[in-house]
Amino acid sequence: MSRPPKNWPTQVQYLTVPCFHSSISSDALSFLTGFPKGTSLQLLPRAPPSLGVIRPIVDHSHPAHGQRGLFAARKIPARTLIVEYIGEVHSDERPTSDYDVSLFRFPHESVGVDASRMGNEARFVNDYRGIRLKPNAEFVDQRTAGGDLRMGIWSLAEGIRKGDEIVVSYGKAWWTAR
Repeated sequence: MSRPPKNWPTQVQYLTVPCFHSSISSDALSFLTGFPKGTSLQLLPRAPPSLGVIRPIVDHSHPAHGQRGLFAARKIPARTLIVEYIGEVHSDERPTSDYDVSLFRFPHESVGVDASRMGNEARFVNDYRGIRLKPNAEFVDQRTAGGDLRMGIWSLAEGIRKGDEIVVSYGKAWWTAR
């Protein structure tokens, strides 16, 4: 198990590989991991190191003042994977979680990644509203070299300067639910 990065909250388990909740069907698990049913999940590749660092938000005008954000540790080129969104992969309802993103929708099962109780640096990426005029990163799902489906946070066309906060659009559905 890897050590959590600086400014990691003590009540949240740090992960470098997804944790699969028992609510995931075997068919969905097979699709998500790229492994045939019954295969051990010990083979999942670790997420690549994050290109961001966690910092407390101290600016009183920031919408997440008093919380944390993810900031570029170095200049991040355009269209670069910054961090994978790692957490508990599930298919049960989690209406109160502020850290739950949709990964894949099957006809009879929706799969999300919830980083409220366990996750990685990606859980600190904030929505751009009130911070910048537009996002500098976006959520993109992709298959890893090992074949499993993961949600990544990628820089947009203009890249990100060292020290800038990494921000995405949470989308209208997230804000409507609030």
